[in-house]
Amino acid sequence: MIEWLINWYHRYFTNPQVVILALVLVTLFGLVIFFNEMLAPLLIAVVIAYLLEVVVLRMQRLGVKRQPAAISVFVVFMGGMVLSLAVLTPLLYEQITRFFIEMPWMVKHIQQILMTLPEKYPSLISAEQVEQMMLSINSQAGSLGQRMWAASLASIQGIITWMVYSILIVLLVFFFLKDKEKILGWAGQYMPKDHALVSQIWAEMDQQIGNYIRGKIVEIVIVGAVSWLVFALMGLNYAALLGWLVGISVVVPFVGATLVTIPVALVAFFQWGWTTEFFYLMAAYGLIQALDGNVLVPLLFSEAVKLHPVAIVLAIIVFGGIWGVWGVFFAIPLATLVKAVLNAWPQPPEGPLPPPA
Repeated sequence: MIEWLINWYHRYFTNPQVVILALVLVTLFGLVIFFNEMLAPLLIAVVIAYLLEVVVLRMQRLGVKRQPAAISVFVVFMGGMVLSLAVLTPLLYEQITRFFIEMPWMVKHIQQILMTLPEKYPSLISAEQVEQMMLSINSQAGSLGQRMWAASLASIQGIITWMVYSILIVLLVFFFLKDKEKILGWAGQYMPKDHALVSQIWAEMDQQIGNYIRGKIVEIVIVGAVSWLVFALMGLNYAALLGWLVGISVVVPFVGATLVTIPVALVAFFQWGWTTEFFYLMAAYGLIQALDGNVLVPLLFSEAVKLHPVAIVLAIIVFGGIWGVWGVFFAIPLATLVKAVLNAWPQPPEGPLPPPA
């Protein structure tokens, strides 16, 4: 067995390029796995910097130097963020507050529907089962307030932490944009001189990750804004809140759209019941999801969609399990990274390995 392992090592890892690549990948994955919470501000800053980098590069092609272009883009971005927060935050807060105020009425409405089920469908559900469900709903509704109060107390520390993180993120984005070449040059000093394979994969992934992040942000904004507009025009309650949820749901391919359907359908049902307005709303929502999956996603992610859906779902499961929300967000580019590494990995000599002893 030991001899077989030695032969396997010599076959696949005698190339110095492969050893360097393996060490770089193991180091990066290890840092993110063990320090993912500490690295959260850094990852957010990288996402925002990738989003803004394309604008900086276009300004450079027009003759603007790197630092003035980076500072201009950063100032415009910060102004847009402040304006967006000033407009959206009060609206979302108002709708979230109204939702929790109306929640007891929703719970009572569910109980009324449940009480009619034994009469309509006696062969499927009994009065005892309905009573058990109602007790469970009352118990969950009663403990919800306690959980929210505990969460609000616990969130005070989280709010302070994220205020500090926000300042760090702003600073990191600024310096990532302004000093990109210096930072990459500094990091390159610690790489071995002969790292052509790493450079090849980095060049490919740098472009693909940048395109993915920009495409994903554009998809979130378009899907969220269109959903908000459609919900508002159709008179749906909590249009802004639900539109925001639909926009955020595109972060998780396939799964997000399925999960966000539940609150959209529940709000529409509580508002209209089984009426034509409910079915029109669900048809419009289905059309938004269909256009997103069949038109917008192929348009924005022409390279990423070359991955098989099974590979995408598997990447969401694996990387989401390792890195949580960040693993889900970067599932597609990480799957593309794995594909790029496998494609660039030098082929070993022909011939089978001897069987292990």
